[in-house]
Amino acid sequence: APNVHNVAIDGTFDDCQALVKAMFADLPLRDSLNLAAVNSINWARIMVQTVYYAYAALALGSPARPVSFAVPTGNFGNVYSGYVAARLGLPIRNLLVATNANDILARFFTGAGYRKSEVIASISPSMDIQVASNFERLLFELHDRNGAEIRAMIESLDTGGGFDVAPEKIQAARRQFSARRVDDARALACMAETWQNCGVLIDPHSAAGLAAAEDAKSDDDEEKHQTPVICLATAHPAKFPDAVERATGVRPALPAALADLLGRSEHVTQLPNDVAAVKEFVRDSAASHYEGKVA
Repeated sequence: APNVHNVAIDGTFDDCQALVKAMFADLPLRDSLNLAAVNSINWARIMVQTVYYAYAALALGSPARPVSFAVPTGNFGNVYSGYVAARLGLPIRNLLVATNANDILARFFTGAGYRKSEVIASISPSMDIQVASNFERLLFELHDRNGAEIRAMIESLDTGGGFDVAPEKIQAARRQFSARRVDDARALACMAETWQNCGVLIDPHSAAGLAAAEDAKSDDDEEKHQTPVICLATAHPAKFPDAVERATGVRPALPAALADLLGRSEHVTQLPNDVAAVKEFVRDSAASHYEGKVA
């Protein structure tokens, strides 16, 4: 469509997200272009995702029966929706945060502070994130909605690479959350086991959640073991055919409606990791689209 522009940035997911946040912080730009986000920066996305937590839990006997969820996690939006569902009253015993090698969240929930490092490329690229924007929302709740305190933490993350959280706050988080790190080798093994045992192909992100749930069986928590665990799948396996084929020997086919996708023309604009360049592109694209039209 002429009003859709695909932009590739020379950088990581964290770089892209920082650019988006910088543009939203530019109030004249935001207001003049009516900027809106459709990812989990937008609270509406969080609200909508709470629905399938409730739907899945009800299918397994809630509210009379508590359930747990294993959630492949990068930006913390999906699993935060589960937290919101729990706050609304859904009986969720545990939210298992499954990360890949970019394990800043897994390290936090095991008590190692919140410190970013270099992004590691993995077979689950949507989880290759070191700065999870929705994690700020959980910190906000843990610190009694003290915005100034959270702002100082995020500034420490930007300037010093991380921060510590009081032990009682981490303990409070652990009452709802646990976390596990699933590296590429473990995810590939899980994909292979799922195909061999169930005849189902899963993508590497979904495999991280499933592997984390399997590995959590070793935890010494009898109540947790008696609670059914719902693993959230996050993508069609054909979106990551190389990883799926590497794990299973089977190359997943695209859905029929997208069978000719790889033969279609690709439309992408490459931009530097520079907020001024991105702002200019957005302004020019908007001006071109609305030129000659009545507002």
